[in-house]
Amino acid sequence: MDILYEDKEIIVVNKSSGLLSVSTDREKDKTVHARLNSYVRKGNSKSKNRVYVVHRLDKHTSGVLVFTKSEKAKRYLQEIWSEFDKTYFAVVHGKMKTNEGEITSYLTENNANRVYSVKNENQGKFAQTNYQVLKEVQKFSLVKINLVTGKKNQIRVHFSEKGNPVVGDKMYGLIDKEIKRLCLHSASLTLRHPFTFKLMTFETEIPLYMKTLVN
Repeated sequence: MDILYEDKEIIVVNKSSGLLSVSTDREKDKTVHARLNSYVRKGNSKSKNRVYVVHRLDKHTSGVLVFTKSEKAKRYLQEIWSEFDKTYFAVVHGKMKTNEGEITSYLTENNANRVYSVKNENQGKFAQTNYQVLKEVQKFSLVKINLVTGKKNQIRVHFSEKGNPVVGDKMYGLIDKEIKRLCLHSASLTLRHPFTFKLMTFETEIPLYMKTLVN
């Protein structure tokens, strides 16, 4: 986990694949949230300093993740979150039928925490994923994604249902023991600062491992 930017209101990090964004029933400490809380308290367990969760990335998704240092800043960002530009890169299985396009559906979740699309808009939440194919090789394609909405597992479900699951996705895709990680990365995020109200863009590189798969 690398800190990309920090000021009095926000902290932006580049989360590594395999690290939880927030705690779960099974894991409380090995999370970005816990580590940043420890960081802002500077080792003082009695300190009231803390960070607030604005959004989350799946455990095995890497990339840009934002936290705030106040409840007010968190609420501000969450209220206008849909207005921000969010760009992802993914390596998917096979070749897409079209080099660019949009995937839309209504997403819902079953009792096993598996997300899937339904046709009835009253039974799910609208989700839109725009994509552009950047490179194709024999087995894989590198895809640039503009996340219009940000529903749980949205990208993974949309590409899986298209027949091009994200490489390394054990829930919605194919199990391949040779693949080392989920090949999904939150590459850039543009947001409006909760204090200055200026637009700020935070960018990261495509992970080297993902690049090697499409060389």
